Amino acid sequence: MDIASSSLCQAHKISLTRCQPSSPVNSCSLTFTGFSLPQISAPSLAKCRRKGTSSGFVRACVAVEQKTRTAIIRIGTRGSPLALAQAYETRSKLQAIHPELTEDGAIHIEIIKTTGDKILSQPLADIGGKGLFTKEIDEALINGHIDIAVHSMKDVPTYLPEKTVLPCNLVREDVRDAFICLTAASLADLPAGSVVGTASLRRKSQILHKYPSLTVEENFRGNVQTRLSKLQGGKVHATLLALAGLKRLSMTENVASVLSLDEMLPAVAQGAIGIACRTDDDKMASYLASLNHEETRLAVACERAFLETLDGSCRTPIAGYAAKDEEGNCLFRGLVASPDGTRVLETSRKGPYVFEDMVKMGKDAGQELLSRAGPGFFGN
Repeated sequence: MDIASSSLCQAHKISLTRCQPSSPVNSCSLTFTGFSLPQISAPSLAKCRRKGTSSGFVRACVAVEQKTRTAIIRIGTRGSPLALAQAYETRSKLQAIHPELTEDGAIHIEIIKTTGDKILSQPLADIGGKGLFTKEIDEALINGHIDIAVHSMKDVPTYLPEKTVLPCNLVREDVRDAFICLTAASLADLPAGSVVGTASLRRKSQILHKYPSLTVEENFRGNVQTRLSKLQGGKVHATLLALAGLKRLSMTENVASVLSLDEMLPAVAQGAIGIACRTDDDKMASYLASLNHEETRLAVACERAFLETLDGSCRTPIAGYAAKDEEGNCLFRGLVASPDGTRVLETSRKGPYVFEDMVKMGKDAGQELLSRAGPGFFGN
């Protein structure tokens, strides 16, 4: 039987035609937590075919096959096209290094629906802030339903759940934000009163700080395809998206321009993929050690130390970026802002590209901005 599809196939059809698995489909199987599935036979991947069913779920041009053997690695991830692209990237990198993982059914991908996926009508800050896209996946990891969890690092709370560790970051993608608009080439080109859609207070505050004549629609949520659809439908005049996600989805043709770091400092850990396992699972830790990109891991650690010091949440506009400069040192830039953009505080640090030094830099930068901001700056 060919792949069954559902209403989600229609909702995500932009990416479904673009998603190309990077390794043989018979080495991976998929199941779904929080979704109702039809019965599916052995994989057939000639094409994605729509099937009239109210309970089906879609897989973006990827085989959905029944489990015929016990998987060596069960990967937990969200069901969005971007989350799946990140899971497939993880799978491909594992298979490239470990031949035993290329066998049929060796890697199984478990799709887990999170709170953030279920509630789309409210701003993230109003429904709990961070952890909304990771909690259910972490629970599945702790309970032994999956072996590793693949996350967008900017979704990961600064405090990891007990019994879990996050020892691995894949090579970081471009950290910058992309400007998406049908009528203008940049934020500066938008006429006064134009509406920019974003669910990110970080983006909102920096937009309004530099372009106070613009208006920001805050509850502009949904996956990449949903937000592009809203833009095309005229709900907003423009939006900003992480360039990393667009690259992973092969959708950069939608980009009108890329914002410089001076115009829009990225979210902490933007563009980074993190992979967690249980603290007592030495086998998975060994697999993840083979994937880890240490330069990315250290940069993310610096940025997250900054965020943790500020005790940041989705109610606080915070940006931070650490990178290796031409001399091999770490250059860190951090920012906090009021949601309306009237106050923006920035700082920077430079030091050795070494874990302990970089974590200290992040914490020190956070302490400085806390002191400069004063009581009441971070509101509730």
